[in-house]
Amino acid sequence: MIQLDSVTKVYRMGSVDVAALQEVSLSIQRGEMVAIVGPSGSGKSTLMNVLGCLDVPTSGVYTLEGEEVGQLSDDRLAEIRNRKIGFVFQTYNLLPRISAVANVELPLMYGRTPQRRQKALEALERVGLSERAAHRPTELSGGEQQRVGIARALAKSPSILLADEPTGNLDSASSGEILSILLGLNEEGITVIIVTHERDIALETGRIISMLDGRVVSDEPVGSASRNGPTAGRGA
Repeated sequence: MIQLDSVTKVYRMGSVDVAALQEVSLSIQRGEMVAIVGPSGSGKSTLMNVLGCLDVPTSGVYTLEGEEVGQLSDDRLAEIRNRKIGFVFQTYNLLPRISAVANVELPLMYGRTPQRRQKALEALERVGLSERAAHRPTELSGGEQQRVGIARALAKSPSILLADEPTGNLDSASSGEILSILLGLNEEGITVIIVTHERDIALETGRIISMLDGRVVSDEPVGSASRNGPTAGRGA
């Protein structure tokens, strides 16, 4: 489903070239749940941007479901983001003055999707928030706001869900709820990729890709004992 071959991403910072990714090669199969971990500046967010077609490689090849991303037009990249990829953000990125269901409906409006309100309500029901559909984000807890964010991503029926630090602003209990939702969506067949600095979150996935200085330094499956073990004590 996802194949990166020697992908490098270089940014121009004034007169200096900065390599945020260096010769990254990896593959992710359909239906996997993967964590990308590493310290600040390791390249994990840049990798997430490339995987999400928000950015394209400077060199190397990124192939997504048979299409070489670096060769695609901006319109085709936008179409892929709208139809195939759902994004979940650490800061939720909700509009504060409109209801939860209206926030979920927004990407469907951009894509001119029919029956938008019904699809948005169904997405909220999938994350257990159907009774809070009319509430504004300011009337919801952090965990509920993140669930709205997940519902917004799900409303487009994506095959890939990219979650950037989805539990980073949450307490232990809310983090557990969000993780349970992501695990459930993966069990439904959605490919889930999580960027996280929380090791205990990463251990609940099926595979951990560790990055340092723009390179993949390890890529290992998570043992079943680790994935099915207790999750108590997860920090924000």
